[in-house]
Amino acid sequence: MSSNSLIFHFVAHKPYYKTNNEDYSSQTQAIFYAISQVYMPLLNMFASLELDEVPFKMGMTISPTLCAQLSDPEIQQGYVEWLDKLIELGEKECIKNDGDEKKLELAKHYVKCLKRDKIDFVETFNMDLISKFSYYAKKGNIELFATSATFSFLPHIADFPEAVNAQIEQGLISHKNFFGIAPEGFYLPHLGYTNGLEANLRSYGLNYTILDAQGLLFAKPEPSMGIFSPVRSESSFAFFARDQQSEREIFGKNGYMKNPIYRNQTRDIGFDSDLNELSDFLGNSSSRKETVFKYFQQKNDDSIYCIDQANAQVLADAKDFVAKKVDTLEKASEICGGKDCSLVCTFDADTLGEKWYEGINWLEQVFREIAANDKVEAKNCCDITKTQYQFENVRVAFSSEQGNGYGENLLTNGNDWMIRYMRKNTERMIDLADRFSEKTGLKSRALNLATKEVLLSQSSDWPLMIYDKTNPDFAKEQFIKTINGFSTVYESLGSNTISTEWLTNLEKEHDLFPWTNYMIFSKKL
Repeated sequence: MSSNSLIFHFVAHKPYYKTNNEDYSSQTQAIFYAISQVYMPLLNMFASLELDEVPFKMGMTISPTLCAQLSDPEIQQGYVEWLDKLIELGEKECIKNDGDEKKLELAKHYVKCLKRDKIDFVETFNMDLISKFSYYAKKGNIELFATSATFSFLPHIADFPEAVNAQIEQGLISHKNFFGIAPEGFYLPHLGYTNGLEANLRSYGLNYTILDAQGLLFAKPEPSMGIFSPVRSESSFAFFARDQQSEREIFGKNGYMKNPIYRNQTRDIGFDSDLNELSDFLGNSSSRKETVFKYFQQKNDDSIYCIDQANAQVLADAKDFVAKKVDTLEKASEICGGKDCSLVCTFDADTLGEKWYEGINWLEQVFREIAANDKVEAKNCCDITKTQYQFENVRVAFSSEQGNGYGENLLTNGNDWMIRYMRKNTERMIDLADRFSEKTGLKSRALNLATKEVLLSQSSDWPLMIYDKTNPDFAKEQFIKTINGFSTVYESLGSNTISTEWLTNLEKEHDLFPWTNYMIFSKKL
């Protein structure tokens, strides 16, 4: 078996909001859709590989805000109701397409999948997906990384070490609460790194992270093996670099997912059908919503999607991907004097599974190809870091996967107004934690609520949604709500008058992280 290795890391994250299952808002449906298209298919992929005794390893980051929503009984029940509405819609689609053999076949297939999803979710997983991911983590198949509490872009608060520590600490507490595992790896949201963050991570017992490629390529001194081997800092904290070429091969202009044979994810009956046909599914909502009923290939014409053709293409693309990675690793090893080389491939859940319908199937075939190949092996970061004290000692560079490598789209003239409010409230929260030490009762509840509001305001989701123009009004509304929520607590503490009713209502609305203790913002000795 070759010592060259491929490391896959899968990032699952959704911004936090309090669900309203009555109208299935677009934000709520994003969770439902991801459960059907990403999270359960992943678990079913693990089970399939396990059943066939195919060895596999991959890393995963499941953010605290996503964990909070997946474990929310309202979302769990709402998902089942959503499936029921889709099954009902699908049965109508079967009647509607009775004269179109190809569409009818697809409609029946989708209804069958929806019914299977309901059985899997309710009976197989007992509505608890998190514990199943934990099961595979404890088996050693997946390595779960922790991440910051609200997926905050840490370079934006790096000059507030108390705030960085709060994001890390709350993220670690969440990770331990949901998975019962103390992680060694930490995923930096958007791979956002600035000098010194490793000191914060190291102080919490964390051992390594993943950077964008330029973090290593622009390091001083330049690593002799480039991105093909991790490096370490002065404190021996290890850094891996993601392979940008892999992302381009899969998601780029001419990437695998753009093959015209694959399913067109933008053409959906939720937007194409007559509103009267969708009335039962939409309920009280007047806005159109995505369903799972998509009938067309990605070709520019009206070619009907063919599952068998797509599956054949998935197999070919998986073989091609593994062959390219083997070739790249062998050439890198030769240049590096025969040393063991590794490549880190990171994927976002909303791309592999949602935007590329066949993506999870492709990933399964990749693992099967690797298992049958004696020139490369699937590993996790923890396998590589067993020799981390032998890694090259360098000073890695500021980097991010966002923008052109510096996260500049998270701070533009369209969303830069957010950062001054967020930073001011962060500064005030640190002051509150210092002034109101060891408080109990109503003041403690108010301070814990203030902590949640600040953590939510630090989320990178809001500026990114505004930049990408994906629900920008919702992002603005949610951000302003967190700012106003904190300001009310701050002013109430200053005047020593706290409205119990207001406090209770906001606690119910933002009920994530029930273990929150405002002292995470206190100065550490």
